Amino acid sequence: MAIARPVRALGLAAILMWFFFIYQIFHSSSRKTYGDLPPHERDPNIDPTGEPEGLLVRTSDAYAPNAQKSARINATLLALVRNEDLKTMVESMIDLERTWNHKFNYPWTFFNEVPFTEEFKRRTSAATNAECRYELIPAEHWDVPEWIDMNLYKESAQILKDQEVKYAGMLSYNKMCRWNSGLFYKHPAMKDMQYYWRVEPEVHFFCDVDYDVFRYMQDNNKTYGFTINLYDSPQSIPSLWPETLKFLADHPDYEHANNAKAWLTDNLRRPDHNKKAKGYSTCHFWSNFEIADLSFWRSKTYEDYFNHLDRSGGFFYERWGDAPVHSVALGLFEDVSRIHWFRDIGYQHIPFFNCPNSPKCKGCVTGRLTDGEPFLYKEDCRPNWFKYVGMG
Repeated sequence: MAIARPVRALGLAAILMWFFFIYQIFHSSSRKTYGDLPPHERDPNIDPTGEPEGLLVRTSDAYAPNAQKSARINATLLALVRNEDLKTMVESMIDLERTWNHKFNYPWTFFNEVPFTEEFKRRTSAATNAECRYELIPAEHWDVPEWIDMNLYKESAQILKDQEVKYAGMLSYNKMCRWNSGLFYKHPAMKDMQYYWRVEPEVHFFCDVDYDVFRYMQDNNKTYGFTINLYDSPQSIPSLWPETLKFLADHPDYEHANNAKAWLTDNLRRPDHNKKAKGYSTCHFWSNFEIADLSFWRSKTYEDYFNHLDRSGGFFYERWGDAPVHSVALGLFEDVSRIHWFRDIGYQHIPFFNCPNSPKCKGCVTGRLTDGEPFLYKEDCRPNWFKYVGMG
């Protein structure tokens, strides 16, 4: 007796489902588990995350907005932002105020190359109980320096565009990277500041942080704090490392004995990056989040280094970002024990996350680096940091 067509179709579907089930069992069993991975390759955000070790200072009445004897130290939340980014800046503020700053009320300092609008001032000041300061960047800090040949800039920008380098030929981006690299801390508004926490529009914070992060930096002798550690586009920085080697040849005494040079020069994990960047791994701290002691940038060592890079023209003839510039300097000139991974601060800047395994976190997926395409996982340089430096 012939079997009805619908019944045959159901039978075929059942057989296919059975084979799929068997495939999944054997395929899954063949995958590496986290326990099979070397310690530096295993994502530590999978493990339960608590607060950092060391002295931690909690909130008190002395952190109230108008406390006469304030417990706040000389520190600020810092944002370079345009008037047109008001909506996403306020969203970033709301996140950070909710998770941290409503307890400590550190001031916000906003920078712009044009005056802020009254609407910008009104809406940002309404997002916090802390003081807000609105600063204009001096033209001499923002404009293209006189030693840059604009004809050469245009020719170089076209080469970068042909190589599909992001932001190539966007002069405002070049100016921004140069300012963030070595000029922001020279603004008069930063004169009395010792620490800053950089905050950008369109970022998100997911975890309650119950200690004063600036006091943590001060009391535990930390210079720099990061959340995300990535590879850069080698096409954007081909002469950064050669220029750095020239500088080191003139200043061999500037290298710290306990540095992270191995992290900067690794050629095993992404050998193509190291080759294209002429000896630099391109690993860097993603500086849209950074908490730092301004003493490092103000030091003679860093000032000499920045001035060398600035005169070479790479901020304009190439597309050097502040992230690799800061990271190379920290990796060479600072004691690695003073660089801290804030693994407990949940953070996102599209498309990457730092999402710890903590009951204090809501809104992100534990241990997920990105919600973008799978290939983005290869951009993670944390395993190299863990390998050569550790998880401190």
